[in-house]
Amino acid sequence: MMQTLTAVVLTAFGTYAGAWYLGMVEGNFALLLFMATVVTGLYWLAERFYFLPQRRKAAAVLEQQAEQRRATLATQGITQVDGETAPARQRLLMQPWWLDWTAGLFPVILAVFLLRSFLFEPFKIPSGSMIPTLLIGDLILVNKFTYGVRLPVINTKLTEGNKPQRGDVMVFRYPPKPSLDYIKRVVGLPGDEVAYLNKQLTINGQPVAKKAVPDFFDEDGMLYFKQFEESLGSKHHRILNDEGRPGFIPGVENFPNRDNCRYSVEGVTCKVPEGHYFMMGDNRDNSLDSRYWGFVPDRNIVGKAFYIWMNFGSLKRVGSFD
Repeated sequence: MMQTLTAVVLTAFGTYAGAWYLGMVEGNFALLLFMATVVTGLYWLAERFYFLPQRRKAAAVLEQQAEQRRATLATQGITQVDGETAPARQRLLMQPWWLDWTAGLFPVILAVFLLRSFLFEPFKIPSGSMIPTLLIGDLILVNKFTYGVRLPVINTKLTEGNKPQRGDVMVFRYPPKPSLDYIKRVVGLPGDEVAYLNKQLTINGQPVAKKAVPDFFDEDGMLYFKQFEESLGSKHHRILNDEGRPGFIPGVENFPNRDNCRYSVEGVTCKVPEGHYFMMGDNRDNSLDSRYWGFVPDRNIVGKAFYIWMNFGSLKRVGSFD
């Protein structure tokens, strides 16, 4: 019975993961990990408090029967008894495969669940929207507690933590499709008026300081792009501009609080609502960000990106970043 049930459960997990990998369903890794933790945890409890005691009891009965047999034979003058009980006892105590693949994995799955949910989560950069700060293929770590601890899956905040600051690189749930995680830089805080006109960023009427630095060479496209060092508060980072792209923002979506934004041929000016943030990519002319789909609500925050732990194409990428 339990073997069949376990086979069905493992098949369901495998089918879901396979369909997700093939793009047949929209996956949710946080939910999948939570369910795996719950299911393996139930098996672990059942193993500890029921199945293992039952196997130990069966082994004890076997040992008792062997002892009785030896005693009976001894009364008949037989002291040399064939048959060793140790292998049979070992087989009785051995954990069956269906518990090995569930209860046996629980400690590892629990550790991964707690680490990923409340401390640090790994991400892979899939696009070039954050070039030159982050390149495609960078494997990064995201601090999950600096902006407040949140419950996994439902993302409900448990502790306040620090408020996001201008210049932070933040991972968040993409507002039009919260099942997707995006990464951009925090540009506008609640109450800020953010303007991006003719490729000049202005916050609350003050132009954000930037200075030209040597051009950036895109090895994939074999092109050079204008590169600048921009200062948001105390943070300094580099951005790219494509001289061939106009300031006009095409394909703007009809997002919540869109009335807070004014679009023109020069760009956009937005008033950031309370409890929301205005996000932009460092690759300014090649980034689908708040200029197109609007503001990021606080409930969508995942964490603060802070460290590149691996890039298999270039080990020199490993390290912290601003």
